[in-house]
Amino acid sequence: MFVQLTKEELNKEISKKAWYQTNNIIWMILFVYPLFSIVDFIFANNYWLQFFIARIITDLVILGLYSIFQRKNYNFRILLHISLFLISVTSALLCNIVDIGELNVYYLLFGAIFLFFNLQVFWEPINSVLQALLALVLLGIFFILFSQYTLDIVIQNGGQFFFIIALISCFVPGARYKIIERDVRSQLLITKSNEQLKEQNRDIAEKNNIIDAQYDELRKLDNHKNNFINIAGHDLKNLAGSIIMSNNMIKEEGYRLSADQTEFVGYIAESATKMQYLLNKLMDVKEIESPEMRFKLEVFDINSEVQHIFKGLTETAQMKNIHLIDEIQKTPINVNLDRVFAGQVFQNLLSNAIKFSQTNNNIKVVTSLQRQKFVFEIIDEGISIGQRELDDMFNKLNALSEASEHTENRVGLGLSIAKLMTQEMGGEISYRSDDHGNYFRVEFYVIN
Repeated sequence: MFVQLTKEELNKEISKKAWYQTNNIIWMILFVYPLFSIVDFIFANNYWLQFFIARIITDLVILGLYSIFQRKNYNFRILLHISLFLISVTSALLCNIVDIGELNVYYLLFGAIFLFFNLQVFWEPINSVLQALLALVLLGIFFILFSQYTLDIVIQNGGQFFFIIALISCFVPGARYKIIERDVRSQLLITKSNEQLKEQNRDIAEKNNIIDAQYDELRKLDNHKNNFINIAGHDLKNLAGSIIMSNNMIKEEGYRLSADQTEFVGYIAESATKMQYLLNKLMDVKEIESPEMRFKLEVFDINSEVQHIFKGLTETAQMKNIHLIDEIQKTPINVNLDRVFAGQVFQNLLSNAIKFSQTNNNIKVVTSLQRQKFVFEIIDEGISIGQRELDDMFNKLNALSEASEHTENRVGLGLSIAKLMTQEMGGEISYRSDDHGNYFRVEFYVIN
C-alpha cells in the first residue's frame, strides 16, 4: 500500500502548523511585552512611562492585526513581520536614547527578543534574515538621529552582543522549519494510511459479508445436492435391482439360450453388478465429500478387463461405422486396483473417443508392458478434436467450445472423471490432439 501526498495537501497542513506556532508567539508577545516596562522603570526611569504607553499601543495594534488576519485568513508571515517590526522599532529606539551604562541591558534585551522569536517561529529562514537586516537598519537610523555616542562606544557596550545573537538566531528557523515540515509530512502520511486501512477494513468486512451470504447459499445448494443424490440413488438402485432380477430370470432359462445370448446375459450381469457398486459409492455422501476416495483394491488381470470393455463398445462403434482395432495383449498383466473404477477409466476414454470420432474412421486400442507399468493407449488418426478443447474437458469439466459436423456436442465430464480416478489410484494419464489425430494414454503400476 503506497500513500502519496499532493503539494496542496502538504501546504495546507504546513499552514495549519504555522498558524499554531504563530498563535503561540502572538499571545506570548501580548502578555510578556508590556512587562518589559519593569526593565524600563529600573534602567530608564526618565522614559519608562512613555515607553509603557508605547508598548501597550504596540500590543493593541498587534492584537487588532491578529484578529483581522485570522478572520480573513491572510498569510501568517505578514503578521509576524509586522509584529516583529513594531517591537524592533521600540527596542532600537531605546538602545539609542538610554545612558551608556544601560546600553548593554537594552541590547541584550533586544537580542533576547530576537532569539525568542526565531526559536518559536515556523517560517522559511530567509524571513529571519530579512528581519535581522531590518533591525540593523532601524538601529542605524535611530543611531544617526538620537545617539550621543560614537559607533565604537555603542559596539563595545552591547552592540556586539545583539549582532552575534541576531546572526546565530537566523540559523535556527532553517533547521526548525525542516524538522517541523518532516514531522507534518510524516503525520499526514500516517493519517492518510490509517484512513486507507479503515477503508480497506470496511471493504474486507463487506466482502466477508458477501462471502458469508454466498457460503450460506452454497450450503443450501449442498443440502439440495445431497437430497437429490439420495433420491436419485435410491431410484437407480431399484432400477438396477430390477435389471438383475430380470437377468436372473433369463439365466434360469439358460438351456433355451444360444451361446451368444448366454454371453450377453453375462455382460448384463457384470454391468449390473458394477452399476450397483457405483451407486453404493454415490449414495455414500460422506465419502463423496471426503478429501480422498476409498477404493476396493483387488488383484486382477487388467488386459482381461480392457478386453471386456473393448467388446462391450464394439457394437456402439459399429453403429457409427467406426472400426475398432484390437491390439490388446493376451498375456495376463496383474495390477492391484479397484476393478470397477479402473474399468470405468477405460470405458470413459474409449466411449468418448468413439463419440468424438468421425464416421468411417479407425480407432486403435493398444496395451503393453513398459518399465513395470501397464500402458493403455487409444490412437485415433482421424480429424483432431483440438488440444484446447481436450484441456477444457480434462481439466475444467467444460463442454467443447464448438462442435464440428463430425463430432457430437457433449460435456466432457467422462474425461475429467477418468483423469480423477486414474490419479487417485496412483496412475498417470496423458493426451494430445494435433494434426496426426487424437491420442490418449493411461499408465498403472503392475505387480512384480
